[in-house]
Amino acid sequence: MMIHTRERPYKCEECGYACYHSSIFTIHMRIHTGERPYKCEVCGYACNQSGSLKTHMRIHTGERPYKCEVCGYACNESRNLKQHIRIHTGERPHKCEVCGYAFKNSGTLKTHMRIHTGERHFKCELCSYVCNQNSNLKRHIVIHTGERPYKCEVCGYACIESGTLKKHMKIHNGERP
Repeated sequence: MMIHTRERPYKCEECGYACYHSSIFTIHMRIHTGERPYKCEVCGYACNQSGSLKTHMRIHTGERPYKCEVCGYACNESRNLKQHIRIHTGERPHKCEVCGYAFKNSGTLKTHMRIHTGERHFKCELCSYVCNQNSNLKRHIVIHTGERPYKCEVCGYACIESGTLKKHMKIHNGERP
């Protein structure tokens, strides 16, 4: 009955979250306590909900129960399929309120917002370089390490980014002079 009356008797003193069922409240409180009672026996991953462990186990079993009816793409979480389907529909439900640019997922919008806010969370520990995306920091760090993880198996050419290697491979495939 509480669902229909919108009564939420379980209230979190920490953050104000309120819900109608004690088991949901117990799960919520684990956010604050850090309790992670569900553990993966394969790799040691720990989480605060049994459903999260079940989803995690699909990494080890290879189970991919969610399938795209358009292209056959399969994944282990329904939210990943929902996001994938946007490739086919063109839906971009996450809109920037500053410039109007729209994105397929909320994470990309969050990263985009750093352009407007000037936030730069990612700092190089070896120099003064700062940036707003982890991927940019990883790309920068190879300046210091000299690492070139993408290698051409035909001629031994090595580079920093996968896209650069793809472009290089066109030489061997006859797509580029």
